[in-house]
Amino acid sequence: MPAGSAVRDVTDDTFASEVLTESSKRPVVVDFWAPWCGPCRVLGPIIERVAAEYGGSVVLAKLNTDENPETSMAYGIQGIPAVKAFRNGKVVAEFTGAIPEARVRAFFQQLAPGPADQAAAEAADRLRQGDVAGAEAGYRAALEAQPGNVEALVGLAAILAGRGEQAEAERLLDRAPGDRRAKVLKHRIFLEGFADRHAGEDLEGEAMGNPKDPRARYRWGVMLAAREQYERALDELMESLRLDRAFADGAARKAALAVFDILGLDSPVTREYQRRLSSILF
Repeated sequence: MPAGSAVRDVTDDTFASEVLTESSKRPVVVDFWAPWCGPCRVLGPIIERVAAEYGGSVVLAKLNTDENPETSMAYGIQGIPAVKAFRNGKVVAEFTGAIPEARVRAFFQQLAPGPADQAAAEAADRLRQGDVAGAEAGYRAALEAQPGNVEALVGLAAILAGRGEQAEAERLLDRAPGDRRAKVLKHRIFLEGFADRHAGEDLEGEAMGNPKDPRARYRWGVMLAAREQYERALDELMESLRLDRAFADGAARKAALAVFDILGLDSPVTREYQRRLSSILF
C-alpha cells in the first residue's frame, strides 16, 4: 500500500519502520490476523472502516500472523484477532477478539489526537523555532479547548516561569500533578526563587562555620542544587538530615527528594543517595 495510506500491510521485515518508527509521529494500530480466522473476517472490515474515518491521523497496520511468525511471537500473540496500539514504539492499548463496532470506535477515540493535542503540538513547534509569543498563544488556545491538557499546561508554565511569572506558572503546574515534567519544573521554580532570595548571603561560609547546624547545611545544600551541583547538594542535605531529621518538618528530606525528581529515578546518583537516605532514616 502507499506509504501515506492510513491502512497498510506490514511484515516481519517492515514492522520496525512501518509501526515502531511511524508511531513516534502518530498512533499505529496493528491488527494481527490470519486468513483462516473467522473472527478476523468479522473484525477486519469494521476496524478498516473506523480507521479510514480518521483520515490518516491514526494508521492501521495489518499483519498476517501465519506469514510473519517472528513479530507475532515477539508480541506474545496467542489468540487472534489481536489488536495493539503503539505510540513512540510501545504498546499503549490493546484488545483481543471481534469486539462490537462501538468498542472499536472507543478504542480509536482514545488514540486520536484531538484539537487541543494538535494545538499544543503546534505550539511546541513554534517554541522550538523561537516564536515564544506564538507558542504562548497556541498553548492558551489548547487550554481553552481542553483545560486539563498536560502538554499545554507544562509548556505554558515553562514560558511563564522563564519570564518571571512564577506564581501563575505554579498554578498551571498544580493542574498536572501526575506529570514528571510538571514536578521538575516546580522544583526548579523553587530553587531559582531560593537562589534569588539568598543571592547576597554567604551560605557556604555559614555552613562551613557551623558544621553541626542542620539549618546551615540545609540552606547551603539547596543553594548548591539551584546551581545544579547536585552531588554536593545531596551531601549537604544528607548531613542536615543526619544532624536533625525533624528540622523544619523534614525540609532536607523533601529537598533531597526534589533533587531525585530532577535527576530521574534511573540516575546512578539518585540510586546512590537513595541508599544513603534510607540508611539515615531507617
